[in-house]
Amino acid sequence: MLSIAGSDSGGGAGIQADLKAFARAGVHGMTAITAITAQSTVAVDAVYPLPGAAIVAQVRAVAEDIGVDAVKIGMLGTTEAIAAVGDALDLVADAPVVLDPVMVSESGGTLLAPDAIESLAAQLLPRATVVTPNLPEARVLAGLGEDTSAEQLARAVQALGPSAVVVTGGHSDQLVDTFFDGETVVAIPGERHTDGAAHGSGCTHSSTLAARIALGDDPLTAARRAREVAGAAVRDGLRGVGAGAGPVDVFGLLRRKTPLA
Repeated sequence: MLSIAGSDSGGGAGIQADLKAFARAGVHGMTAITAITAQSTVAVDAVYPLPGAAIVAQVRAVAEDIGVDAVKIGMLGTTEAIAAVGDALDLVADAPVVLDPVMVSESGGTLLAPDAIESLAAQLLPRATVVTPNLPEARVLAGLGEDTSAEQLARAVQALGPSAVVVTGGHSDQLVDTFFDGETVVAIPGERHTDGAAHGSGCTHSSTLAARIALGDDPLTAARRAREVAGAAVRDGLRGVGAGAGPVDVFGLLRRKTPLA
C-alpha cells in the first residue's frame, strides 16, 4: 500500500495516520511525502511543499522494487504536486486509487491552494477508483451550495470522472456516508461519538478503504468497513493529547487491558 500525502508532525493525520490504518488492516505501508507540515492539535504553523521531482522519485523507488497494490492520495497542496502525482500514477500500472481531497486540516489550516482545486478535479479525479470528500470538500468540487443533499453531491462529484464516490458524513447532523458508483446510491450509517477525538479520522477512513480494496473488497464493501474502523478510531481517540482535537486511535490502545508489547 502506498500513501501519497503530507506529513503531520503531530502524528495525528497525514502519512502518520495512513501508516497506522494500513497496519490495522494488515497491509504493508509505504509513503511518498508531498509536503512537510509544522502542525499540532491546534494549528498548522507552516507547510513546506516538496518538489514535484521528489514526489515522483519516491513513487518510482517503491514501485520498481516492492510493487504497489493500491494507492491512497491525501494532502497535495499545490498544482505542482498534483501534476507530479499524475506522472507518478503512470508508474503504478493499474493499481486502484483512493483519493481523499484534503483541503483543510482539523484545526482549520488550509492544505490545498485555491488555484489547485481545478487541477485536482481535472487531473486526478478521473483516475480515481474512489474519491472520499467530506461534505464541504464535495461542495467545493461540485461547485454547489450548502442546500445540496449528500446524494446530489455524490452524483455531481462522480460525474467529474471517478468510478465511485463516498461523501463522508462527519460534518452532518447524522453520521451517514453516501456511496455512489454511477448506478447505485447507498447510505452507510455510522455511530457518532461526540466525546471522541477526531484528528486524522478522514485519513483513517480513506486509508482503510484503500487497504480493503487492495485486499480484494469491492468499493462498497470497503467503504462500509472504512466507516466502521474510522468510527471506532474516533471513539477510542486520544483525548487530552494536546490542547486541540486529539488524534484518533485506530488500534484502540487505551481500551486494551495489556499493551501490545
